[in-house]
Amino acid sequence: MFAINTAWFDLALTGIDLLAWTQHLLLDGPLALAEPKKLRYRLLHVAAKISRTARTTTLRIAAGWPWSDQLITAFRRLGELPKPVT
Repeated sequence: MFAINTAWFDLALTGIDLLAWTQHLLLDGPLALAEPKKLRYRLLHVAAKISRTARTTTLRIAAGWPWSDQLITAFRRLGELPKPVT
């Protein structure tokens, strides 16, 4: 039972770290300082569809989504990050 709790705790900490690094590296303005609940509502629960065509993956965001500009900017910044050194 203790091992299951440890795994759950590690996954929760990983999720928190991912949100913190996303805010630090990819977001600006009010979303860079937003609480996790606001980020889930505005960015993670986006009204979009993932489509794959001709070896290209595309995220089609709904036309009326109010935070589409911030999401597109975050994806562009993600693509501009340097590759990790291994």
